[in-house]
Amino acid sequence: MKTLNLKTSEEIECIRESALIVSKTLGMLAAELKPGVSTLKLDDLAETFIRDHGAVPGFLGLYDFPNTLCVSPNTQVVHGIPNDTPLENGDIISIDCGALKNEFYGDHAFTFAVGEIASETQKLLEVTKASLYEGIRAFKKNNRVGDVGYAIQNYCESFGYGVVRELVGHGLGRTMHEAPEMPNFGKRGRGKKFLDGMVVAIEPMINMGTHLIEHHQDGWTITTKDKRPSAHFEHNVALVNGKPELLSTFAYINEALGISTNEEDEFKSHKITKRSYNENH
Repeated sequence: MKTLNLKTSEEIECIRESALIVSKTLGMLAAELKPGVSTLKLDDLAETFIRDHGAVPGFLGLYDFPNTLCVSPNTQVVHGIPNDTPLENGDIISIDCGALKNEFYGDHAFTFAVGEIASETQKLLEVTKASLYEGIRAFKKNNRVGDVGYAIQNYCESFGYGVVRELVGHGLGRTMHEAPEMPNFGKRGRGKKFLDGMVVAIEPMINMGTHLIEHHQDGWTITTKDKRPSAHFEHNVALVNGKPELLSTFAYINEALGISTNEEDEFKSHKITKRSYNENH
C-alpha cells in the first residue's frame, strides 16, 4: 500500500519545475512531429533536451523501461516502446514523458495528430482532452477520488467512448507513482478525500470503442481489444487552498502547433505562497 505524502509549497514548486521541463520537451517534440519521422528519433531528441535542462529522463530505467518516452500510436493505449518505424500521415500518437530534477518527478502526456487525421479520430482527441479538464475541475476540497473518476467517465461515455479500467492516474512526488491511485471511472463521494498538499497526475486513457485492452508479450505495449484508436492526455495538479493548481502546461505544444486556447486559465489563478499554504495547516 503506497503512503500518501502531502507536499509543502516548496516541494510543489520543485514538482512544477520538473513538470515544466516535460511541458517544454513535449513542445519541442510537437515541432518535430511529421510523417516520416520515427519515434526512436523523437526519443533521442527528448533525452537530449531533458538532460540539457538539468534533469534526467524520468522513465528511462524505471521498472526497467528501455527509453525516455512512452510513444503509443493509433490503437496503442500507453507504454509503447519507441522504434524506427516512420510515422505516417493520419496517425495519432500519444507521447508520455517524465523528468526528474531536484529529487522530484514531472510526468505528463499529449496525443498528437500526424498530418491530417480522420474527423472521428479528431473528435476522440478533443473529447479526451476536455475530459482531463473535467477531472481537474473535480479535484478540489471536500471531493474524493471517485468524484474525479466520475467526472471523466461521465463525460467520455456520453460520447459513446470506452474508459480504460486497468490503467490509472496516480500521486506524484519523490517517486513517479505515489498514493492515491486516480482511476478515470468511479462513483461520486467514494475513495480517498482530497487534502491540501496532494499532487496527482490525472490522465484519462479513452478508447473510441470498447474499454477493453490487450497486454502484449513485450511486457509494455497495451492496445485496444477492438483495434480502434485510443487517446491519452495527462496533467500534474496540486491541491492548493482547496483548489486545483496546474503544474504542467500544454502552452508549449499549443505554441508549436499554432493553437490559441484559454482552457488552462481557470487552474492557474491560485498563487502558491509559503504563507497561504501554511495557514491551512
